[in-house]
Amino acid sequence: MKRVFVLGGTGFIGRHLLPALKERGYEVYALVRSRSRIALLPPGVRPVPGDPLRPGDWQREAASCEAGINLAGANIFRRWNEEYKRLLRDSRVLSTRFLGEALPEGATLINASAVGYYGDCGEEEVTEDHPPGQDFLARLCMDWEKEALSLEKKGLRVAISRFGIVLGNDGGALLKMLPAFRLGLGGPIGDGRQWFPWIHIADVVSGLIFLLENPEARGPFNFVAPETVRQRDFARMLGKVLRRPALLPAPVRLLRLVFGEVASVLTAGCRARPGRLLELGYTFLFPRLKEALENLLQGGRS
Repeated sequence: MKRVFVLGGTGFIGRHLLPALKERGYEVYALVRSRSRIALLPPGVRPVPGDPLRPGDWQREAASCEAGINLAGANIFRRWNEEYKRLLRDSRVLSTRFLGEALPEGATLINASAVGYYGDCGEEEVTEDHPPGQDFLARLCMDWEKEALSLEKKGLRVAISRFGIVLGNDGGALLKMLPAFRLGLGGPIGDGRQWFPWIHIADVVSGLIFLLENPEARGPFNFVAPETVRQRDFARMLGKVLRRPALLPAPVRLLRLVFGEVASVLTAGCRARPGRLLELGYTFLFPRLKEALENLLQGGRS
């Protein structure tokens, strides 16, 4: 039985990943900051108290594992100031460093990142070899990935999951959108022409396990669905599945007033493709947006 040590196991993605790992027969250890977080773990997952931003006793448990999965990171969708930007960076880079230092030689590290690595790419189709962008989020992802890939020097196999917008009915961006759309008050952001790189939470979980179990999986992987859509198409389809109008655009000026610099994450576009996942033979559970939203919003299992 392979032992896996998970950071960020009580977050949106982690809550789905941990039970799936257990079902696959893994012995799962999850780092928790406080005792209150232990109640969020599924049965059979072993809690390990500790702070991912500091070395500590938790690293001894990680050292006994054959693999680590790092999903840790402070929430991007909060108003940024210089202090919070430091937290965004430290929560990603330091957690990667300390988990990687603890894992034994020959272990596997699956580390999160985001398609924000590419910045706003306009109409250009983006695969994993595309150069990084220049904005804050792109630089954050560059630092994050650089830290992870540096661990190859100690003999780790490192695979990086560049997440698009993860769709689930119990967290993430979709949950925040639903109240307005259910009231018929939803719509595109600005003119809605920007590309919207989405992925179903089930494919995130399945894809992470695919990387974990595939010894050929190294380097970055775009975690986005094969069907690329514009933001206005996403809004239209969400309204259709909910049987509600979705015609009211969110003005970009208002978003910038409310969210500040983080509004750039909502208004930028990235036409990312899951090139390397498909090349390695991954089969998407939900390759098309209509079926993904129907699964999540009409009684389907996520």
